Amino acid sequence: MTSALTFEALKDQVLRGETDTVLACFVDMQGRLMGKRFHARHFVDGAWNETHCCNYLLATDLEMETPGGFASASWQTGYGDYIMKPDLSTLRPAPWLEGTVLVLCDVLDHHGHPVPHSPRAILKRQVERLKDMGFDTAVATELEFYLFEKDFETLRKEDFRDLAPISGYNEDYHIFQTTKEEHILRPLRNHLYAAGSPVEGTKGEAGPGQGELNIRYASALLTADYHTLAKHAIKEVAWQQNASVSFLAKWHPAYSGSSSHVHQSLLKDGKPAFFDESDPLGMSSLMKHYLAGLLTYAPDYTYFLAPYVNSYKRFAKGTFAPTRTIWSVDNRTAGFRLCAAGTNAVRIECRIGGSDLNPYLAIAAQLAAGIKGIAEGLELPPPAEGDTYEGDSGFIPRNLRDARTALLESSMLRAAMGDDVVEHYARAAEVEMEDFDRVITGYELARGFERA
Repeated sequence: MTSALTFEALKDQVLRGETDTVLACFVDMQGRLMGKRFHARHFVDGAWNETHCCNYLLATDLEMETPGGFASASWQTGYGDYIMKPDLSTLRPAPWLEGTVLVLCDVLDHHGHPVPHSPRAILKRQVERLKDMGFDTAVATELEFYLFEKDFETLRKEDFRDLAPISGYNEDYHIFQTTKEEHILRPLRNHLYAAGSPVEGTKGEAGPGQGELNIRYASALLTADYHTLAKHAIKEVAWQQNASVSFLAKWHPAYSGSSSHVHQSLLKDGKPAFFDESDPLGMSSLMKHYLAGLLTYAPDYTYFLAPYVNSYKRFAKGTFAPTRTIWSVDNRTAGFRLCAAGTNAVRIECRIGGSDLNPYLAIAAQLAAGIKGIAEGLELPPPAEGDTYEGDSGFIPRNLRDARTALLESSMLRAAMGDDVVEHYARAAEVEMEDFDRVITGYELARGFERA
């Protein structure tokens, strides 16, 4: 499903008065939807062709501040405009909002060229590289989150203290517990399906109030679009029910972190290119090289899977979040898990990413690593067995500072994405660290106020 609505159908809806608002959105560095609300008549009369936004929106942080150090946008250059070019193939209703449809935009410069550090452009570039090699992508993301009793505004006024999840105990696959959340998740599933997303279902996860949304696999760009739309919709549907949702990777030290596992495989002429029935695990040589690339270059792209200081709190032994960049067969302790071994659905699941990742960047970086593994003919080491937390090698970068260093030093990503893109996102990591380093945490006050 590329679109649930054609432009001609939208024009008819506008004429009949069924649609009055069009959300023209692009995806920012943090994976959020930014853009404008148009009167639908104005959109179909002309704004469908292009509109504009300030270029600081792709050089900012979670707080939407304007930190220095970005080459693409600054006070010195005057913070000019970018072109937002609606991709009409993404036009779809937003059924949770009355009379509203939504379209995703590509971000262009004044010459009509894609802005290289725009997340959608970064992913498109890697998809094109694979197409030039004769391959299509098949990707799916799992999206985990926590639901909370109180709404966003109440929690903000309370400084996000005494947070209470919407349910009280582990609800992994728990039907009764998740029934308590159906006032949010049932409309979410139905709204997303009506918006053209091939929703499979929702389930409880291992923490109280923790859930997971699954959408059927698709091409890489479509999957990233579906993921972003879903993340946005969950927030709005929860808000409409006077509740809230968080995609923080680790909101409480005693509870499970929230992940966003990425499943990936390649197709050639519509057939699984990762499958070889003569191999005991069903893995083709192409898949082995691709997976070897994922493993070899995992430190290089970890920033794109874990972009914040908090992201690294999730990586801990015995939590189902990995600590090492190794692979294993159907083993949830490893950073990479081989799924559906021996079948033509064989694929690799990257378990490193948290729910705070930007799916365009996370998928693009892994495609780049896989391409490099194929190009270099990298050899795949044997799979790990048993409890892989007990190993002593191949650790995921332990913090954002180490991940940023690996990103800056990555010749693979510089070749695949460009020096300007790597340095842009390295600056984003630096901004995050600078902001955190200024904060006095509750931990510091409680530990040292009297005793220090």
